Amino acid sequence: MSKITNTIVKPVYNILITTSFSHFLNDMMQSLILAVYPMLKSNFDLSFAQVGLITLSYQLTASLLQPIVGIYTDKHPKPFSLVFGMACTLTGILLLAWAPSYPFLLLAAMIVGMGSSIFHPEAARVARIASGGHFGLAQSIFQVGGNSGAAMGPLLAAWIVIPHHLSSVSWLSPLAFLAMIVLLQVSFWYRGRISHFQKAQQENPRDARYSHRKIVWTVILLLILVFSKNFYLSSLNTFYMFYLIQKFHISTQQAQYMLFLFLAAFAIGTLIGGPLGDRIGRKRIIWFSIVGVAPFTLMLPHVNSLLWTGVLTVLIGLILASAFPAILVFAQELIPGKFGMISGLFYGFSFGMGGLGAAVLGNVADGWGINAVYEICSFLPLLGMVAIFLPNIKTNTIKGKSNLKTAK
Repeated sequence: MSKITNTIVKPVYNILITTSFSHFLNDMMQSLILAVYPMLKSNFDLSFAQVGLITLSYQLTASLLQPIVGIYTDKHPKPFSLVFGMACTLTGILLLAWAPSYPFLLLAAMIVGMGSSIFHPEAARVARIASGGHFGLAQSIFQVGGNSGAAMGPLLAAWIVIPHHLSSVSWLSPLAFLAMIVLLQVSFWYRGRISHFQKAQQENPRDARYSHRKIVWTVILLLILVFSKNFYLSSLNTFYMFYLIQKFHISTQQAQYMLFLFLAAFAIGTLIGGPLGDRIGRKRIIWFSIVGVAPFTLMLPHVNSLLWTGVLTVLIGLILASAFPAILVFAQELIPGKFGMISGLFYGFSFGMGGLGAAVLGNVADGWGINAVYEICSFLPLLGMVAIFLPNIKTNTIKGKSNLKTAK
């Protein structure tokens, strides 16, 4: 006979913060690729379509490999692959700094994408193990590191790369070595807890309330939401600076500061979304995040003030960012025991849609103008209305308590 007891379970904050810090360093270096797009376009005489292809090369590599890495590490966890993933990022950044031609830029982007595909599924698993049952909180702490790092990329480009040469990107390589040292310590902690985590996953079968067909349909709905979010985000990550420079005639450095404001707001929104999902339900957060941003995206292309453009993009970043932690944890709770596969699938699809969006929107910008990119993309958040069809999944954690079955 068994009974249910409530036991307080606390997150392992030092591991969560350390993993988030490594995510910060990883994504900060990766975001430099986006931040130096104006310099690359000028130095290599690129079209918008070629700029979009750089993003596609990076994100398509990451999207294709991440599910494969996730499925493999579900059965064969590789704690020290975290360090190897960071080494790939370092290699790609160094190649970017000294790339002699456009094909080498694409190769550099692909190597960085490879590093991302190795890093994210395993680092997300570490955050899950260290969560203490506060899954949304843990995912937000992990994500806010990456989003904060992405926000720093434009500032580093404005302060270091733009005043100097593209080769100055290599000056940031010591940060990659620092991340590798940090991840080495995380890997040792992770290695000691793999067997316990795998056993817990095997003892937690998927919810019998949902048929296989229902689960597949729900995953498809979640992927539609990821498509809506990331296809729109690619318009800002890749072309926002060009949009500001062309429409408001500001300098590249000023445009980089504006991109930083958007990415900083996005990081803050990520931190808010996970804990709120733990408290009020992930479906509500998903619904609010993607549909709630639609009024602001619809207004953005028609605003002729730099100030209000900045205000709108900050609001868009804050609201839209809260979606991904909620979507990811929603899927993980729907299909327990397949953590690596789900993390790899959703991270990979997220990267892939961002890359596809950049490639498609680059051609739109070349053919119809940069403003058309935002006029078309402004309707994408309306796809978020499909969230109404998501099932209601109860979270396993309420106010810091975790339900545990114990033998009597």
